[in-house]
Amino acid sequence: MQDFVFHNSTKLIFGKNKEELVGQESVVYGKKLLLHYGGGSIKASGLYTKVVHSLHEHGIEIFELGGVQPNPRVSLVREGVALCKENDIDFILAVGGGSVIDSAKAIAAGAKYDGDVWDFFDGKAEITDCLPIGVVLTIPAAGSESSNGTVITNEDGWYKRSCGHTIMRPKFAIMNPVLTYTLPPYQTACGITDMMAHILERYFTNEKNVELTDRLCEATLKTIINNAPTVLADPTNYEARAEIMWSGTLAHNDLLGTGRIGDWGSHDIEHEISGIYDLAHGAGLAIVFPAWMKYVYKHDVNRFVQFANRVWDVEIDLNNLEKTVLGGIKKTEQFFSSIGMPVRLEEVNIDDEYFEEMAKKGTERGPLGNFVKLYEEDLVEIFKLAR
Repeated sequence: MQDFVFHNSTKLIFGKNKEELVGQESVVYGKKLLLHYGGGSIKASGLYTKVVHSLHEHGIEIFELGGVQPNPRVSLVREGVALCKENDIDFILAVGGGSVIDSAKAIAAGAKYDGDVWDFFDGKAEITDCLPIGVVLTIPAAGSESSNGTVITNEDGWYKRSCGHTIMRPKFAIMNPVLTYTLPPYQTACGITDMMAHILERYFTNEKNVELTDRLCEATLKTIINNAPTVLADPTNYEARAEIMWSGTLAHNDLLGTGRIGDWGSHDIEHEISGIYDLAHGAGLAIVFPAWMKYVYKHDVNRFVQFANRVWDVEIDLNNLEKTVLGGIKKTEQFFSSIGMPVRLEEVNIDDEYFEEMAKKGTERGPLGNFVKLYEEDLVEIFKLAR
């Protein structure tokens, strides 16, 4: 086990009607607030009205910036940074899912920086300060509600890049599973895939003696797998929605990565696909992860055997461990398909036109991944396996 420091400072407020507490939680950080959100769904559901009412009850002045898209754009982030600087904003409240929260985090960092916010994503500057952030979560998926990172897309070249710092963790996250009842099935499935991918990135490690976190990863994966069919068949099943929402947070609050070094190659590969094609992140991960598994499993057959057996209940064939491994990968693909996710690029009308370009862009700052280092030619082969 690796040495580690685990410090997650986000206050998690979980349960029914907890969005009514947003005013009292926000006023701690100031009286001038940027309310950041996506489209019209929070207004149609009535959540917007509840949030604004609670904020006004506590004397908070609200400035608004909506319009966050999936794969959030740096152009809107820059608009938010300018808004914060012009109005001396104290606090940013993100009401939405991972895209809204990621955009809010980038705005928070940019508001305390004299240069262009993209410098953080391009490796030209390091984050040293940011505005405080709060969250009302509506889409369980990215785990951004208590993570230290953000992912933003730059329309100039369609680069999708990440950055992070512990000071970017939200001060609080309000999590009411009822707010997820109206999510479309596809969006629910994308979220499920995303949170599973966060666990898998940590699970496939070269660290050998990590039994506790192995078991925690496996338990969280099995909880997601067990509850996914229920939330898709019965969207208003509170208990199943609660299990999924809490799993998404645990998948990416860094607890499951303690003492181990995760991979993150598959996430970086997917960023190249969604950066160009604007594909939903979860859908891209459902395509990339099985292909990555097929490409790297011989690096540590025993870990893949453990994954197949403990997560998917594949019987271990001691005379043919490779059969066990491939059985686990097949089960992974079958699960993603069963919840409506694509598992091949052709299913989302992506051909090989940009394979070389994506591989080059993805590795221009060095190889991807930690479990196995992946270079430009490796990415091309993984894209081919994903066809």
